Amino acid sequence: MQRRRFGFTNYTLSVIGQGTWYIEEAGRGSALAALLRGLELGMNHIDTAEMYGGGEAERIVGQAIAGRRDEAFVVTKVLPQNATRAGTLAACERSLTRLGTDHIDCYLLHWRGPHPLEETVAAFQILQNDGKILSWGVSNFDVHDLEDLRAVDKDVTWACNQVLYNLRERAIEHAVLPWCENYGVAVTAYSPFGHGNFPGPRTPEGRVLADIAGAHGATPRQVALAFLSRRPSVFAIPKASTPQHTEENAGAGDLRLTDVEIDRIDRGFPRGPAPDRLPMI
Repeated sequence: MQRRRFGFTNYTLSVIGQGTWYIEEAGRGSALAALLRGLELGMNHIDTAEMYGGGEAERIVGQAIAGRRDEAFVVTKVLPQNATRAGTLAACERSLTRLGTDHIDCYLLHWRGPHPLEETVAAFQILQNDGKILSWGVSNFDVHDLEDLRAVDKDVTWACNQVLYNLRERAIEHAVLPWCENYGVAVTAYSPFGHGNFPGPRTPEGRVLADIAGAHGATPRQVALAFLSRRPSVFAIPKASTPQHTEENAGAGDLRLTDVEIDRIDRGFPRGPAPDRLPMI
């Protein structure tokens, strides 16, 4: 599994990580087996959130990392309605309890909400000074949000921006991705297969992926992940509900596409015009 440095931090994470949105719906046993298989395959980047399953996803992650905490880089998120200074501190304590750990590797603001960024950042800095989080970041931030955050944290000390990014939704390539690359902020792609709309094998787009996959002895989903993570700033966090799905995702970690193949995918899935606002789900 290929690893790379996570933004400005000193941590090296698997290019393909493990997402957990809706993972609890697979049942605890299957979800746990999927996460454990990922750790065995070197997928050390595990992403979750207090919102997912009302905290159940964090509990499953906590069970997966029990006894092997040093193998995992755990990312979780505070909901925007909780993101006052005091609210963030309290939310972090709840997440630590559900995860069964004494620290979170990277703590994110899930999306921008009603509370001033100054309050949330102040809480992140307190948590970092106390050793309860090792780094922090944001999710679903457009360029104007990132600029507002830079006005608060002028040295740009946050680790990542987690955003919607898949073959059918490439809006971040217009401005968000270049901005993050310019400032050394990692980009984490959530929902990298889309939300139930991955191209089927009989569609023109699906045939492009299938042709390229055949040349590598890979699968179309592995090709999609390899394309999305082709830039050194990008990580992808697909969800898997079974060990078999985890193994397929992990197989993309060392897949290298040629320039010709990247161009074919680029033409097959055009990024379209820049949107008025950053898409999110």
